[in-house]
Amino acid sequence: MNPLAVFDSGVGGLSVAREIRRALPSEDLLYVADSAYCPYGDRPDAKVRERALAVGRHLAGAGAKLIVVACNTATGAALEDLRKAVDVPVVGLEPAVKIAARVTRAGRIGVMATTSTIRSERLARLIRAHADGIEVLNVPCPGLADIVEEGHLEDQALQDRLDVLTRPLRDAGVDAVVLGCTHYAFVAPALAKVMGPGVELVDSAPAIARRVEHLLQEGGTLAHSGPGSMRVLTTGEPGRVRPVVERLWGGPVNVDRLDV
Repeated sequence: MNPLAVFDSGVGGLSVAREIRRALPSEDLLYVADSAYCPYGDRPDAKVRERALAVGRHLAGAGAKLIVVACNTATGAALEDLRKAVDVPVVGLEPAVKIAARVTRAGRIGVMATTSTIRSERLARLIRAHADGIEVLNVPCPGLADIVEEGHLEDQALQDRLDVLTRPLRDAGVDAVVLGCTHYAFVAPALAKVMGPGVELVDSAPAIARRVEHLLQEGGTLAHSGPGSMRVLTTGEPGRVRPVVERLWGGPVNVDRLDV
């Protein structure tokens, strides 16, 4: 069977790959961390689009049967262009505003995301469509994805950064927070500690896994037997990326260099 491909600017999209693995244990996964250009959220949309198209075309050429753009920034900048450029299904992400609006009891929700996602028209449309009558506080989080890329998932530097970033959310009394960047799922325990009890963290990865399963079933390409494999490629330095990947994935993973 051809692999199911997932890509992000770095290791954050592994949170999506993790949910796909839980839902579809027989699938062979091919993950690309475009680490040489990480994070996408700090780059102009034109550059993000260029990178997403380059990586997506490579994955389609490598035989991927479906591509997941495991990055909110890349989804906003390039999803439609990528769908036109390749001949396999492409699944994108969007911040889970709809879910947060449904679970809030206080009528106040927060969105934590990269600066690019926060300023995007895509997020604005989601808020208009799904959060009518609900107070939405958007919080840009520059540097938070970098902390995850460096493997700081539990230390004081992370706690201090989260304390600063979440202060507006805590002051506003939100009771649901959208994790608008795939990297943030890996610091969810630390974030929950800072936000305190009674605040629900909302991640879109489980919904993406369900969407992928539906498309593979619909296309007759769902794998049904054997444990699936996991391979990681990076445009960065494999020796630096591998330890973080293995820590996030929870076991040994082959990480090889990709020039694209």
